[in-house]
Amino acid sequence: MSGARDDKRGAAIAAKVEAFVREVVAPYEHDPRRGAHGPSDALIEELRAKARAAGVLTPHILADGSHISHRETAQVLRAAGLSPLGPQAVNVAAPDEGNMYLLGKAASPEQRARFLDPLVAGQARSAFFMTEPAADGGAGSDPSMLMTTAVQDGNHWVIDGRKAFITGAEGAKVGIVMAKAEAQGEQMGATMFLVDLPDPAIRIERVLDTIDSSMPGGHAVVSIEGLRVSSDQVLGQPGEGFKLAQVRLAPARLTHCMRWLGACVRANEIATAYAVQRHAFGKPLIDHEGVGFMLAENMIELKQAELMIDWCADVLDGGSLGTTESSMTKVAVSEALMRIADRCVQVMGGTGVTGDTIVEQVFREVRAFRIYDGPTEVHKWSLAKKIKRDAAAHG
Repeated sequence: MSGARDDKRGAAIAAKVEAFVREVVAPYEHDPRRGAHGPSDALIEELRAKARAAGVLTPHILADGSHISHRETAQVLRAAGLSPLGPQAVNVAAPDEGNMYLLGKAASPEQRARFLDPLVAGQARSAFFMTEPAADGGAGSDPSMLMTTAVQDGNHWVIDGRKAFITGAEGAKVGIVMAKAEAQGEQMGATMFLVDLPDPAIRIERVLDTIDSSMPGGHAVVSIEGLRVSSDQVLGQPGEGFKLAQVRLAPARLTHCMRWLGACVRANEIATAYAVQRHAFGKPLIDHEGVGFMLAENMIELKQAELMIDWCADVLDGGSLGTTESSMTKVAVSEALMRIADRCVQVMGGTGVTGDTIVEQVFREVRAFRIYDGPTEVHKWSLAKKIKRDAAAHG
């Protein structure tokens, strides 16, 4: 019976979030403060103030600090994703949502008060510093190539390196930095450090011009030179960086799927309304088989994506890390949503490639989503390795 109660609670929260996003957030979609590198912090603060007043700010975390289930989160984040501004407005966007989840699982009480509470309250943004520039030979899809170093110096660590594609680094107040730790000449492995931002030792070299534009601060290349952090800012223990990354990554992959499913639901609504109202060659577009079939395919794939997300959420709620299941879901959902968004653009013709609706933006964002949190090919490669291992184990 607890699952049924959870679904009911999740549906109730999602209904409030959906009403807020459709009625309050959507009218901001043409606000000039939505820039090429994401909406301005002033716009986000304005929307979060309205979300706070409406009782929908950070809706996936309860008053006692606990998270709702992954299955409930799927309902809530789909509702938030109905506008590209929705996740930011109600404080369930990446990377903050994933960082809040990780800190809730791994941070000490003191670390929670200092780094997590401002995020939950919607008073701060965060950044996750893991990916490194390809030109440096650093970590990208393969985190074992980590080049950034952290050397122990008494009760402090000194961190040096470069990071790339760091979402929201510009304007963030909380940072999680992944680095190779070394203490007294001993290599201790990948370690996560919590950092107050801004810090003069962390310099933004440039904010990249990318295909997507929904995240405040954009995606930055960052230099870290002589960053000193105290030992009480280590998340978990030295050497636990990859272990903690796994705690974060599978749920974060899935919440990306949830949010972008919501975006594609909305894009499909807009394309459907266009096809019903627009006439060509003596009848509505919807009555032309080529158009009607595209919308039918969207209906099918939207439901398939929803079911895949719910399946993976149930796996995570069962206590599994869900590494394999989240890879399968990330591939299936991101590829399906790309096809759905593409059809929405095609159905709307010239209007679909303009900024008159959010369809064009959703198409761009979903194209980037096929790469973020692991490109499709990396996940397929990981799955193929598992298939080989399983075959050998049963051979």
